[in-house]
Parts: sequence; C-alpha cells; structure tokens
Amino acid sequence: MCYAGELARALKTSCFFKLFLLFSFSKDDGEIRRCAQRAILPENLLGREREICYIDSMKTTVISVLGTQKDAHGGAGPQRWDTWRPTIGLVQQENLPIDELHLIFNEAFMSLAERIRADIKLVSPKTTVIFDIIELVNPWDFEEVFEKFYDYIQSRCFHDDKRQYYIHMSTGSHVEQICLFLLAESHCIRAKLVQTTPKEGHVRHSNDPKGICTIIDLDLSRYDKLAKRFERDRQNDLSFLKQGIETRNAAFNKLIETIERVAVRSSDPILLTGPTGAGKSQLAKQIYLLKKQNRKVTGNFVAVNCATLGGDLAKSALFGHKKGSFSGAGTDHDGFLKEADSGIIFLDEIGELPMEAQTMLLKAIEEKTFRPLGSAKDEHSDFQLICGTNRDLAEDVESGKFRRDLLSRINLWSFRLPGLADRREDIEPNLDYELQRYWQRTRKNVSFNREARARFLAFARDPTNNWEGNFRDLNAMVVRMATLSEGGRITASLVDEEIERSRNDPSRSRGALSASDLEPLLGAGYETRFDAFDLAQLAYVISVCRESTSMSEAAKKLFAVSRKAKKSVNDSDRLSKYLAKFGLKFKQL
Repeated sequence: MCYAGELARALKTSCFFKLFLLFSFSKDDGEIRRCAQRAILPENLLGREREICYIDSMKTTVISVLGTQKDAHGGAGPQRWDTWRPTIGLVQQENLPIDELHLIFNEAFMSLAERIRADIKLVSPKTTVIFDIIELVNPWDFEEVFEKFYDYIQSRCFHDDKRQYYIHMSTGSHVEQICLFLLAESHCIRAKLVQTTPKEGHVRHSNDPKGICTIIDLDLSRYDKLAKRFERDRQNDLSFLKQGIETRNAAFNKLIETIERVAVRSSDPILLTGPTGAGKSQLAKQIYLLKKQNRKVTGNFVAVNCATLGGDLAKSALFGHKKGSFSGAGTDHDGFLKEADSGIIFLDEIGELPMEAQTMLLKAIEEKTFRPLGSAKDEHSDFQLICGTNRDLAEDVESGKFRRDLLSRINLWSFRLPGLADRREDIEPNLDYELQRYWQRTRKNVSFNREARARFLAFARDPTNNWEGNFRDLNAMVVRMATLSEGGRITASLVDEEIERSRNDPSRSRGALSASDLEPLLGAGYETRFDAFDLAQLAYVISVCRESTSMSEAAKKLFAVSRKAKKSVNDSDRLSKYLAKFGLKFKQL
C-alpha cells in the first residue's frame, strides 16, 4: 500500500481526525513520519501522529440540556435550517466530532426532542442521540436542579477512561447551567465545557446556522497566564498584609500565608495573640483592607480597646443604649457593633472585657443580634470579628476571668504574632519601613550613614536586647534619631546617644533582683542553700517572668534560641520544672 498516497487523499478530503486510521499501528514511527512528510503534513503536527491516533480512538460524549426555546427556533418548517440552533450547531462542528449526545429534558418537550434528533441524523449521522428525561418542577430552583442533576450524573456513570466527556453550556436555564458547571468543577464528572454561539449579528436568522464553538478546560493548571496571574495576585495579598515589608523570618512568613488564606476564605472570628507592640492592631487593619479589597466586607473597620471599657460603659459602648437608659444617657447611641455592620470590629485586649459584656458578646457573635441598654427590641449587625490580646486567655478561663464558651467561639482561627526579639532578621527591613513612615508623616527624608546603620543593627540584633516594647520601641527610637538628625542623615554619634538613652530608660527591664527581692521567695538563709551562679540566673528568670503576662510568654523569651533546635517544644513545661527546683511556681512571682 502507498501510505503517502492514501495520506494525501485523506488530506484533500479534510478528514484530518480520521487520517491516521489509514495506518496500521504495527508500522513504526519512522515510516509514518516519512509518509507524513511526503504528504506535506504541517511541521507543527510532525511528531504528534501517535497522539492524533489516540485522540481519534477516544469516543466523544456530550451532555446537553434541550434548548426548549433556542432549539425551537424556526419551528418545524424548512426555515429552521436558516436559523442558528445551539444543539444542531454543536453536532456540525468539524473540530468536535460527537459520537454520543445525551439530551436532558422534561417529557412534555418530547416532540421537540424528536425533531432535534431527526435533524441531527441528517447533519451528523454518526452521532447517537440518547434521551435522558429529568422531570424538573422548577428549572430555576437551585436545590431541586442540583440534586436531580447530581443523581443523574452518578447513575449514568460517566467515568469511562476511553471517552472524552463534554458538557454543553449554551442551553437550559441559568440555574441548570450553573449546576452542570459545579458538577464538572467539583470533579463529579471529568468533563470539559463546550459553548456554542451564533456568529456576531446573527441570532435568529443566519447565513451560517452552525455558529462557532469554544471548548473550556477546567484544569486551570494548563493555562500558564492564569496560573501566573493567580500567584502574582496572591503574592500581592501577602505583601499587602505585611505592609510591603520584605520580611525574612520563615516562621512569620508562613504565618502570614495562613492568615491570608483565612482572610479571603472565612468570615469566622480571628484571634491575634502576642506581646504588646507585636503589631496586632496594624495586622487587624490590614486584614480588614484585604477583605474589603476582595469584596468580603463592605462596611467600616471599628477598633476598640477593651482595656478602656469597664462596667456599664463596656455594654453601652459595644451594644449601644437608648436615651434615659442610665444616668447621663442624654441621646440614643448605636454602639460599636452596629457601627461595624457589614464590616469588621477589632476588639483589642479582649481579656480586659467585663464578664457581663462577654456574655452579651457571645450572643452577638452567634446570632448577629444584641439588645442595646434600655431597648425593648434586638438590633441586628452582620459584623466580622477580630480579637487581640497579650494575655493567656486559657489561664484566665481557669482563674474565672474569661468565659470558656466565648474563648471557644473566638479561638477558631488563632494566630500568635512573635515579638521583635524572635524576628531579629526582620529588624533591618522594618527599620527601612519606619523611616518610610517618618517620611510619610513629616515629608522629611532621613537615612543612616553606613557606619551608623551598622552600629544600630548590631545593637538591635544583640541577644541581650529583649525589645520589651517590640515594634513600638523600634518606632520610638527611629523617630527620635530622625528628629535630631541634621541634613537628613543619622550619624554614628546619634545612634550611640540613642542606644545609651534606651539602656537607661526606666520603663525597660532592670535585670537582676536584689537580695530583698529573693528572700521572700526563697526564705531566710537562701544564700547558704544555693550557689551564687544559680541565684544570678534565677534572678534574671524571675525578672523576665514578672515582665510577662503569662508563663508561656516568659518561656518563649527565655528559651528563644534553644527552642529552634527542637522538633517539639513545650517551653512552659521547661520553665515550670526550672522554677520547681527552687520550690517556686509562676503564679508566686
């Protein structure tokens, strides 16, 4: 047999997809390639002969809802052939030969379905049309349509690996189209989407009733541009949460990645914990802005420091009050929760919230309703909640200062922000960020000279510098140096002055305790029972514990270096055992 001759004849008749059925699979690739080259097969198809053979061997099945209006265009007369009809146009597409077409419809439209099947037999005789009757009471009822379509897909078992499945998206109600899309997108059926449309300007009457056809593959990984855009957008979101700071701490960057996913996917409460000055308030604001940017919220961002609220003031401030509800209530007040409707309320230092207000807050979180003081009816607010605290709320629950059920409700997404001392590699980019903030506020451009920058970074990264105030301390130091700088340059002498000022700051840790401090804890004569070395170490540990709001916070400061080498850490347990050697407990300190 002259394969090249057969190939040329096949090309002339444009039966491209049937082309390689002429060849026996026993022929080697070399002979097929030579035949293809003699037949002048386009270069971009050379080397794909086996692939084309495989495509041709795959059977094609299309699932389509009968278009009760669009497929009925032109009626039953000969004029219907001059009209675009989506199902008829579908089977006429040369680039999509269809072996099997499943038509879904209510039995009331049987006559139209029969007409469509007869017309398909005329234009595509190799296409087998199968009627799948699904009785829909209301094709616009999402729950009914999805349930019946899901059962239909499962019962039909569209899972033959030797078939390529398509879902026709140009017919049926919008609800039917959405349900079929969801079934494909969720992989209930491994199918591509096919869309048919009339050529522009020809909807009812057309010189080309076939129209055009577009195939959509839901495997987005095949679309490099889309994948790159998604990744670029996600990186922009991460940078947005970090306020553009190129942070280098791996644990912190991973934390921000998790927060980004939660922020754009969930509306549940978020709890931000960590030491004072770690950036909880700023992160809460950035989460809000990210949610608003992604159209997850439309309302306001309302920030409330619960430490400033007490007694009835907390209930009035959060939930509002009516005029005359208590002494001094001269007008109605909506309250912060109402102000945060469709937005976010950030309750900083939530551990300071009075117990009665905690009870009211729990109801507001769960039901989105609350009753203002002095009101006879409930108010509604669809707010999202972010909480912040530097306290160990679990310990507060045990001591009866915080409601266990409220903690369970706000603790679904809990993120602990590390202090600056735990992110020393991030001090340099944050230093540049603080200088940028200073410029934005004062319009005065300030920078370090090389020696001054090196000297300040050496001080900042020194393990003995605990950064008790975290980023607030860093901001204060930069503001002082920038303000005193001459000609917009921070010099080494300015850095030295600031370091000395920082070390003498009365608000900073004073280090070791005196004998009068240790004796009440260890008892009289403690010097004869412990080595001076052990007492010096203990004094420092006690000073750190007293500066911390919880044992876990103190332990993280004390074991900041060694904990990195451990796969599993329990810093609180290590600290508890250390104190026990001296007969002490954290609560005593």
